[in-house]
Formats: sequence, C-alpha cells, structure tokens
Amino acid sequence: MSTQGMVEELLELSPRNVLLGALTVLVAYHLWLLIQKWFDTESPPGPLPWPIVGNAPQLGNTPHLSFARMAQKYGDVFQIKLGNRPVVVLNGDAIKQALVKKGVDFAGRPNFISFQFVSNGKSMAFGDYNEWWKVHRRVAHSTVRAFSTGNINTKRAFENHAISEMKELIQIFLSKTAEEKYFVPHEYLVISVANIMSAVCFGSRYSYDDIEFQQVVGRNDKFTQTVGAGSIVDVMPWLTYFPNPVKTLFEQFRDLNKEFNEFIMNKVLEHRKSIEPGIIRDMTDAFIQALDKGISGTVGVVLGKDYVSPTIGDIFGASQDTLSTASQWVILTILRHPQLQKALQDEVDQVVPRTRLPTVEDQARLPYVMAFIYEVMRYTSFIPVTIPHSTTADTSINGYRIPKNTVVFVNQWSSNHDPKKWTRPEEFDPLRFLDEDGALDKDQASNVLIFSVGKRRCIGEELSKMQLFLFTAMLVHQCEFKADPEFPISMECSYGLTLKPKPFRVACSLRDSLDLLDSVVRLPFHSQADQEEESN
Repeated sequence: MSTQGMVEELLELSPRNVLLGALTVLVAYHLWLLIQKWFDTESPPGPLPWPIVGNAPQLGNTPHLSFARMAQKYGDVFQIKLGNRPVVVLNGDAIKQALVKKGVDFAGRPNFISFQFVSNGKSMAFGDYNEWWKVHRRVAHSTVRAFSTGNINTKRAFENHAISEMKELIQIFLSKTAEEKYFVPHEYLVISVANIMSAVCFGSRYSYDDIEFQQVVGRNDKFTQTVGAGSIVDVMPWLTYFPNPVKTLFEQFRDLNKEFNEFIMNKVLEHRKSIEPGIIRDMTDAFIQALDKGISGTVGVVLGKDYVSPTIGDIFGASQDTLSTASQWVILTILRHPQLQKALQDEVDQVVPRTRLPTVEDQARLPYVMAFIYEVMRYTSFIPVTIPHSTTADTSINGYRIPKNTVVFVNQWSSNHDPKKWTRPEEFDPLRFLDEDGALDKDQASNVLIFSVGKRRCIGEELSKMQLFLFTAMLVHQCEFKADPEFPISMECSYGLTLKPKPFRVACSLRDSLDLLDSVVRLPFHSQADQEEESN
C-alpha cells in the first residue's frame, strides 16, 4: 500500500484505526516510563502508572492493603502516581526513619484544594508546616492537656464527664436490648463520644434524640466517607469538570465542611456573648481568652481571634471520629472473642470492687485491659493511612532522593502488621503487650502506630487513651455483651480517614444492679477548673 493510501485510511478514523492509535500511544508511553525508570536510580521504585489516572485503579477499596502488597515487591519506600502527581508511600520501619529522624523534612502538608475547605483553610491538622503552624500547635496542645491530662484535678474533671456519659450510654444499651433484644450500637457510641468532647469543648451535652446534635455527628461520619473524594480531586482536578460520582462526593465534602464550620462558629459566638473575664468554663473560653489577646511566635507571627473556631473544630471533629470508631472496635472484638470479655472482667474485678466504678487511677493496676486496648489499635489499625504529608525540603529516605513538595502517604497499617516486628500479626493476642511479670510492655506498646509520630503526632493521644481505658474498663465492670447469633461476627470495614466496622448487632445486660450507675453525679467542668486555679 502506498504512503498516500495509508494516510487516507488513517484519516477515515475507523474504530479499528482509533484503537490501534490509542494502543500505539499507550505502548509508547509505557516504554518511555520504563526508560525513565531504568536510568533514574535515585528515585524510589514502584509500579508503572497508567496515562491520566496513574496508579489509582490499582489501589482499590482498601489502599492500605494495596500499599502493603506493593511494599513486599518494591520495599518500604516506593513511589506511585495519582493522576500525574508523584506520591511516595512509606511503610514499616521507613515511617519512623522519615517522621522521627527527619521529622521537619516530612512534616509538611500538600497544597491540596480539599484541605482549604477544612476550617476555612485554618486547620492545624490539615495546615502546612510553618511558623504559624508551630504556634497553633503549641496553643492547641497545651489547652487540650490543661482540660484532660494536665494534673490530678483536670484528670478527675474529664473522668467525671466520661463516667457520667458512660452511665447514659449503658442505660441506652439496656433500653435498646429490652426493646429489640439485639441492636446496632453505632449511633449511640458516636453520640456518647461526641457528648464527652462537647462537655469539654462547649461546657454542655445533648440528649440522644437532639436533632441538631444528631446532624452534627452524622456529618462527621459522612466527612470520613467523602474525604477520599477530596483526595482524588486534588490529584485529578479534571474530575470536577463533568458529572461523575467523584464530583458528587467532593461537593458533599465541601458542603459538610461548610455546615460543620457554621456549627462551630455559632458555638464560639454564643460563648463570646456570655464569657466573663477570668472565668474559664470550657475549652472554647480558654481559646477565646488566649487568642483574642494574640499569641506571638517568631517575628511577624501572631495568632489572633480568627483561629478560635478552627482550633475548636479540629479538636471536636477529630476526637469524636477517632474515639467513636475505636469504641466500636472494642465492642466488636469482645463479641468476636468472648473469652477475652471474661479475662477483662476477671482482671477488673480483682482491682475494682463491686462497690465503686473504675477510675483513671486504676489504669496502672490493669495491665491486661491496656494490653487489650493496644492490641485493638494494632490489629484493626483503624487509622490505616495518616492525613497526607509532604516534604518541606529536598531530602532522602533509605537512599532514595525525595524532592521538596513531594506528597507522602504514611501506611501505618503496614507497621502494625509487619511480621518482622510482630509474631503472628494476623492473630489477635493482647498477651503480646505483657512482659514476663505480667506488666504492660511499654516498649512494645510504643510500636503501635495509630496517632502518628514525629512533628505531626496527634495532640489528643493521651486523652484518647485515657478515654478508651475508662470506656473499656467501665463496660466490662458493669456489663455483659452477647452477639446476635443470627448475624455472624465480621471484621469487615468501610475505608475512609478511619476504618469503621460494618454494622453489627449486640445485646447488653448488667452484671449487677443499677445502683452504682445511679450514684454517678455529673459535675460542671468549670468547678474542677476553679479548684485547679485555687490550688495554684
């Protein structure tokens, strides 16, 4: 065939020719990538990306598991592409090497569009690493500590709120069991956790049937479901230009953030109307009195009143999602392993008499309870991948060159299931966290990655562990849980910012009477704060 004839045939654009042309371009593209990888020995290895979408299709519905499989082939540090954007994925021991040993280099956040919708772009959790962020974190961390684990008075104040809310939760559980025999606990766990943080942040709690509060905590669930769409749009912005499921979810993500921001700002406005100088009723008051004056960092860095709402929003939003998810896994694990429920009850009964409820001070004498909690965190890895990081400078890890502003994913799940670190990681075994004397092995416990490490380590880690201890100890001290025999226990979960278990059904009964729970009296949070000030 003549050259002219070939050209004429191609110009006809038949389906066959279009397909051949597309295949030719695809093959050429992959050959070009192979050549690039062959000569680039400084960058991390990784799977070949597809045109336009990169490696996104290979991640599936459980990216943390896909990353773990890729790590087996390419090593703890490898590179993928999402859209046309390179992403370095850290697994196993590489996580602490990067986030701890080179903490500043890996402390940034990507310039993702979706992050600008969280707290109107002033979020500490989603904000980039800079001088403003350092001041923001310092203020937030010190305030969270002052209202939770700062000293014996603040611990007791927080403990009172947690135990009072647990009383309400157990009564709801008993009521639902009487009505339905077996019920789905998810909604009540979310509201219970949110109420504890509402008391700390806003000085008030809500009834379980309060419409406004149900909407607020419902938005939090939806946020974790839609935030993944935000990440996809960040690396493939062209998805917002035409109707598709990702665009729909992204719009929901944007709207949910707007509604949540309005809720927090209204709470702050209410506090401003009633606040009195020198009196701190809750965490919102504390931030108002501190930030309205302005808090300075280095030269030219001042945090003012416009950071009050974003800071409260970060603390209230993040804590309720993390802890409500953890509490669901605690109950589900007890249902799946009934013998563990008995072991937990036996230890608590040896330390806490039937004449009182567990307290924070009992924690040191309940190592098996703490071992169980650490194993729940390790085994479920319910925060499998952290909020994306980015590099703040040209750096390296495991001998690979990582340019400045590279997006970095941290796969915590891989570290928590690393067979080099854990014996039979696929098995649930709390005893792995106890030493030969039966005490909690703190070195082993420190290997569990849930709250991240380094510069971005969660400021609410100690508060969360304290609350999980009170939750677990009080439940096994007071209650007996049974699974619905008609619904087999499954550890399947839904992927988002957190791994949430699929709905399960449970029955709750009391081990004794309601007398101890009825004796619980809820104290105003500020009365404890006043005691602290008087003691200083």
